[in-house]
Amino acid sequence: MGEKLLRFVKRQKGGFRLLKTYVAFDLETTGLSETKDHIIEIGALKVIDGKVQECFSQFVKPPEPISPLITNLTGITNEMVANARPTEEIIAAFMKFCGENVLIGHNIMFDYKFMKIYAKEYGHRFEHSGIDTLKIARKVHKDLESKSLGALCEHYQIENQAAHRAYHDALATAKLYHCLGHYFQEKEPKLFEPQPLFYRPKKEQRITWKQKEYLQKLSGWYGIELSEDLEMMSRGDASRLIDTILKQYS
Repeated sequence: MGEKLLRFVKRQKGGFRLLKTYVAFDLETTGLSETKDHIIEIGALKVIDGKVQECFSQFVKPPEPISPLITNLTGITNEMVANARPTEEIIAAFMKFCGENVLIGHNIMFDYKFMKIYAKEYGHRFEHSGIDTLKIARKVHKDLESKSLGALCEHYQIENQAAHRAYHDALATAKLYHCLGHYFQEKEPKLFEPQPLFYRPKKEQRITWKQKEYLQKLSGWYGIELSEDLEMMSRGDASRLIDTILKQYS
């Protein structure tokens, strides 16, 4: 606590004006779809006047087991989330932690989409401006093949003690923000201005009659008993199920 993030860069003459007060945050999730997958960890730090003043780190228990793939990537197991606080409490606490501060993240819209959906589910508003270090890096680092958080931390020699864990990735993102600002804020000031974050979940389109008819034919041809309720299936889910059946049986 109280760690000075500004020590990671030297001030230029006349100084550069980066945000000194903000919340950097990161999520770990069970997958990439904000409408189908779930949050398993929230990590964040509140920076006030350039110093880390508060930290937030909570596991979230998903409604379905964490897959071995996600455990291998993050190190988060089903046992680690088993005794997590009720999700409603965690979301409420995180909303309070963020307050009205600007948010900073790496590929921030990925995390913001998940938080918007969870906030809405539990009756909270989550409306913020934000800064995306990935967006900045894509503009100023055309020289780097990868703009992942790991690659940029390596480039700037930022230590990340536990990559793919939410709090440590959030801290690394905050450090990256200051490094990018040191080198590029004067050249590209607009990249460092907070922008309103906007996300509205897309309505899932229902299965078409052609998809439904085709699935029923596939069921008959291959002797498959479809466990899914076709009437409730989305167009995307129907397409994926058709592809799965064709790959397995044709």
